[in-house]
Amino acid sequence: MSAADFTELAGHFPDEVLTHSLVQDLTLPNGAGTMALVTLDNGKDHKRPTTLGPGSLVELGRTLEALHERAARDEIQAVGLTGKPYFFVAGADLSAVKGLDRRELGVQMAQLGHDVYNTLSGLPVPSFSFVNGLALGGGLELALHSTYRTVSTAAGALALPEAFLGLVPGWGGVYLLPRLIGPQNAVTVTIENALNNNRTLSGKAAFDLGIVDEIFEPADFLERSVTWAAGVLTGEIRVDRPHAVSEPSTNPEWDAAVERGRDIVEARTGNATPAPGKVLDLIAAGKTRTKSESAAAECEALGDLMQTDEFHATVYAFLDLVQKRSKRPAGAPDKKLARPVTKIGVVGAGLMASQLALLFARQLKVPVVMTDIDQARVDKGVGYVHAEIDKLLGRKRMSADAANRTRALVTGSVGKESFADADFVIEAVFEELSVKKQVFAEVEAVVSPTCILATNTSSLSVTEMAADLAHPERLVGFHFFNPVAVMPLLEIVKVSQTDEAVLATAFAMARDLKKTAVLVKDAAAFVVNRVLGRMFGEITKVFDEGTPADVADGALRPMGLPMSPFSLLALVGLPVGQHVQESLHAAFGDRFYVSGNQQKLIDHGIKGLWQVSEDGSQTIPESTLALLEFGQDPSSRDVVLRRTQDALADEIGRMLDEGVVAAPQDVDLCMITGAGWPLSLGGITPYLDRTGASERINGRRFHAPGVASTPR
Repeated sequence: MSAADFTELAGHFPDEVLTHSLVQDLTLPNGAGTMALVTLDNGKDHKRPTTLGPGSLVELGRTLEALHERAARDEIQAVGLTGKPYFFVAGADLSAVKGLDRRELGVQMAQLGHDVYNTLSGLPVPSFSFVNGLALGGGLELALHSTYRTVSTAAGALALPEAFLGLVPGWGGVYLLPRLIGPQNAVTVTIENALNNNRTLSGKAAFDLGIVDEIFEPADFLERSVTWAAGVLTGEIRVDRPHAVSEPSTNPEWDAAVERGRDIVEARTGNATPAPGKVLDLIAAGKTRTKSESAAAECEALGDLMQTDEFHATVYAFLDLVQKRSKRPAGAPDKKLARPVTKIGVVGAGLMASQLALLFARQLKVPVVMTDIDQARVDKGVGYVHAEIDKLLGRKRMSADAANRTRALVTGSVGKESFADADFVIEAVFEELSVKKQVFAEVEAVVSPTCILATNTSSLSVTEMAADLAHPERLVGFHFFNPVAVMPLLEIVKVSQTDEAVLATAFAMARDLKKTAVLVKDAAAFVVNRVLGRMFGEITKVFDEGTPADVADGALRPMGLPMSPFSLLALVGLPVGQHVQESLHAAFGDRFYVSGNQQKLIDHGIKGLWQVSEDGSQTIPESTLALLEFGQDPSSRDVVLRRTQDALADEIGRMLDEGVVAAPQDVDLCMITGAGWPLSLGGITPYLDRTGASERINGRRFHAPGVASTPR
């Protein structure tokens, strides 16, 4: 790269926090010689991972060139690489990479990385990467260019997540990894894990796959790694790589692995984003390419992908929303106003209530009392919590001491008098307004004046629940998503009377529960269920109109949703889905379609439309079809998709006009964390912008160009 090219590239990283390459010489044991150990360190604490921008890469490249010269003079016999505490290297700085506004800049960034990494792999002495912590993307690729690798058992995040982020591993990972661990394992790491919510590998998992050669405990990780390296240099230790592929062109698994990867991409994303397919293209072609040929193709691919709307939308979703906005919720009061919560009451002992009790006890570590209308229900709820704790203990997700303490925190009672000293009481009873109002009247009669009351309603008016309370300012909506332990979102509902201290306490609890809290206005179904309700309404309507079930249910595949609409309805429960739909129809009218066919399924006790055959295919039993009535106006897949896109653009536009949330970013965050909207698609509103639905329906985009798309 010329000096002018580097200057221009570096100009797009004005705030780059340099990762310095700090060198010290180590005398190796057993006469193995001298190792030059390079520690990659940006001088910041654990809150700022080490990343590789152009300045950091150039410094590393110059350091390695100097070590090459020293090795040639026989001053050193090995080179080691490691990182600052908790980090090896976190890869490229995405927040800066998204600012590379011309294709050639992306290509130059990729070429710079290859130039530096090739300097490492081209050293005249063996190189060792001691992976002491997180190693993502370009960080893991750096380790792959070393001759040998060790890992700490405490290194909890190793991955090549580029397919998830709208890119490809651009510094050699797609070429080196299949040769090191075999093509099937490489597809697991680069595609299956990446598209499974960006799953990462532990140090142990990376060792088992063969990505690293040895594993040590963190207490003396570096010392043992250096001693191990000395043994390799003297020949006392022989490194065996059973998964390595020496002749890729004749490997029978290569093509099969790529095809498996394509099946995963179609199932997870509906091929709605280009990056995963490009990763597989590079792996497939890498079977017969040289390393330099693959590197050139990687650079071109990165240059192309960095200019796609999908990449910019994914970075927006991952960095701007999940990493930033979720930690600073719009509209949250000053956290100093939050009150301490030392005891929690849960009204109800059904599945949702039991899940809440377990979550509160595990995360907040305060006493939790469950109540219900009779002792049998109470005992069942408490028994569920204790059984789940036993499962966690059996899976070694909880120590015996922690399990005993958590069990002791959860108790049950038939009488609500047990809430007298509670600071926070939440109801999780039947979704009927009169039932909930009665519950709150009974609770308010026994709790202290400062006790906060919360409802887990998914669709009912929190304002109406507060109407008859003596202290309506104490009520807040606290809407969790099922399963509670898994789904990150918590919709926090404020009504006009809600006290700021109550709201601040709700947000503080959400943070301590490790949930993503979004402030929403008290409007029917809030955000996620309202968006999903509009979507379900469109799909059930076209089905009732006569569209074949496979067409109606499969038309949204390009959205990349984790489940098809009919499958999701079956999971949620047809009665629950119908109840929400009826509530939305009552609130908003005919925009929310209520399916007569779905009601017939419910009336006959049918759990879902599809029946799965032994071969995995889906069919509708003839007995089910006989119950249903259809119109004579079927739609094509394209028409169903466009109708749904337009309906979603319309509903989200209305929600923003009504002030249900502060901004489109909050809708996106809710759908990502509460409905499993794929991060790889970059949020629902950028998706609707890309498809043209926003402008077709609302006359404008949800986001200005450059926010979640390429700058124009």
